[in-house]
Amino acid sequence: MKNFHGPNRKGKVLCVLGILVGLGFLASGQQAFSQSTTPVLSLQTSPTKVTFLDVHFQNAQQGWIVGAGGTILHTEDGGNSWKSSPRRTNALLTAVTFADAMHGWILGQNGTVLHTVDGGKQWVPQESGTNGTLYAADFLTADHGWIVGSRGVILHTEDGGESWADQVSGTTADLFGIHFLNEKSGWAVGALGVILATTDGGKSWGLQPTNNLATFFDVVFTDNVAGWAVGTQGTMFQTLNGGEIWVDHTRPCGSPCIKPAELVNIRFINSLVGRIVGERGTILETQDAGFTWQEVE
Repeated sequence: MKNFHGPNRKGKVLCVLGILVGLGFLASGQQAFSQSTTPVLSLQTSPTKVTFLDVHFQNAQQGWIVGAGGTILHTEDGGNSWKSSPRRTNALLTAVTFADAMHGWILGQNGTVLHTVDGGKQWVPQESGTNGTLYAADFLTADHGWIVGSRGVILHTEDGGESWADQVSGTTADLFGIHFLNEKSGWAVGALGVILATTDGGKSWGLQPTNNLATFFDVVFTDNVAGWAVGTQGTMFQTLNGGEIWVDHTRPCGSPCIKPAELVNIRFINSLVGRIVGERGTILETQDAGFTWQEVE
């Protein structure tokens, strides 16, 4: 999840009862919500005033937040209280993700990668081999994962990050989101309307045309054919053929037209039900595979 272009949080955390939103809903991509769930927002205060950039919840109780100055916060009570983890770097931290309850990664500027094998009790630096900013990761298992970052960087590991191999993306655009369905099929998105796809685990990446120059922040697929990408200016694109054709489903601007919110995160719990979150507290929900979206108040 990514929200490095969104508004500063300044030490405040927005929570949804049963779902974490703001930076990104369903932070882990695993915490399910029901079709009848109506989010209840409450403001939570953290012990710091730094800017937060990403959040990840393992379940309704266990969560992490990362941000400026190497800040790592952890909660064990659903966000009612937050504790600071020992600082391992002063770099801006942009993303946090877990493959399972024990194995997690934090990304940041200057090629920063921190890794835990004990559920976040200790974070140990890993050598990424790049000095750019790393924005997002997707891990299928504790061993097998990918990272994307600035200047078209895509990194791949098969040993939990002990070693990272550079994959040729074919672009110099900053990449902000990545999603793999399995060890072969994956997509990465970023600036200048870039959507990349692979069918061989990233050994080769190909550009999928969008005819759009918006920045995409996140991408998700529910199967090999149905996918969504979201980004700046409320941009929403859908594909029903694995990305061979992407169709613009950006919602029309209202009257009076106010600058559309940047959409930073999208998740589906099944082929029909999904949510998008963005700046200014935007939450959109679909219950028909994304053909219609409704605002969640």
